[in-house]
Amino acid sequence: MDTPAMLQLLKDPMGVPFFPVVFQALMVLTFTLHILFVNLALGTTCLAVIGRLKGGEAWERLAGGMAKAATASVSGAILLGVAPLLFVQVIYDPFWYASSNLSAAWAIGFIFILMAGYASLYLAREQKGDASSAFAGFSFTMFLLAGFIMHVLGFQLLQPEKWLGWYTSHGAAATAGTVLHDFSLPRFLHFIVPAFAATGALLMLYAWYFRARADMDQAYLAWAGRLGAKMAFHATALEAVTGFLWLLVLPRELRFHAHPLFLLGVVLGLGLLGYLYHAQRQEKDHHRFAWPAALGMFAVVLEMAAAREALRIRYLSRFGYSIADHRLNLDWGSTALFLGTFIPSLVVLAYILAVAYQSGRVAGRWEAGPRMRAWGKASIGILAAWIMIVVGLGITITLRNRGL
Repeated sequence: MDTPAMLQLLKDPMGVPFFPVVFQALMVLTFTLHILFVNLALGTTCLAVIGRLKGGEAWERLAGGMAKAATASVSGAILLGVAPLLFVQVIYDPFWYASSNLSAAWAIGFIFILMAGYASLYLAREQKGDASSAFAGFSFTMFLLAGFIMHVLGFQLLQPEKWLGWYTSHGAAATAGTVLHDFSLPRFLHFIVPAFAATGALLMLYAWYFRARADMDQAYLAWAGRLGAKMAFHATALEAVTGFLWLLVLPRELRFHAHPLFLLGVVLGLGLLGYLYHAQRQEKDHHRFAWPAALGMFAVVLEMAAAREALRIRYLSRFGYSIADHRLNLDWGSTALFLGTFIPSLVVLAYILAVAYQSGRVAGRWEAGPRMRAWGKASIGILAAWIMIVVGLGITITLRNRGL
């Protein structure tokens, strides 16, 4: 089989509606945000299970808080997961669709697995003791399975030279899509272990955020901050180990150990590890290290997302595939609509986050100030204008297509 020729034939003949490098940059950014929420969903769910099993006032309180944080994290992961998936489908369409069809049953089942885990989280929030830990444990298992499926689909994507063999491995066309064909343990762990580093940083932020509340138990917050600092450090150290293990199993011809983005990731990762080591060795006031640790972790994850994309480029360049070779079919209308949706939505999202931030910092009822009220009215106006524009465009295009 001529793999490069096959990949060219599988490309969408319509090409792409805008410059591929723009989609690539947006894919890296949105994937960074998505994987952070995935990590938080896994880590907070696991901590909810541990808290229920350990028992005791502090752990029970933490378990309840982590169960609530987990539901919000899953929502964020789902919301922010749509964009990078769409970008992958645009610029890597032959790879994503081939991999998904080879394991179609699992690709479809992923949705139901995620739904089951999400629903179970709400049950865990409403229950106590063993029942709560059982539901949370089920959620954690489902989320791990969902992550495993995405890992396999992403790994199969990188190996087009094996697709035909997988498809005809039993002497006939395998159309059931019930087989997951390949798996890399170091790669999988490199995406899972950061869940506990991110959750550790979240606990440090939790301690920092609620210190302003007079009604909060300061001793409990100090305990949570200390626990978070230790979690963040040890998980980051383990993440470094899994990263080097992954490097060892990469094809030698990729020479990724010499790639500038890999080397930059090593520098940033070791810098973050050193800072977290210093933070977790402090006797008290771990909340002081929360924001630098969280921002440093975001920077490392963003860099790792860029390095992951660079690695994918090297994998696929072996077959003469480059996103720069896509046929460019500029569509300014859809691009303008995309940007006109994306940019105003940031204003609305920022308002929601600002309300959540300010309301949680006070005990009792929170009253919005003049600026927040004005911002809220502007956000409602933006949403109303967006709905009118989209509906208007839909009606106009429909009438035009009908010759009216």
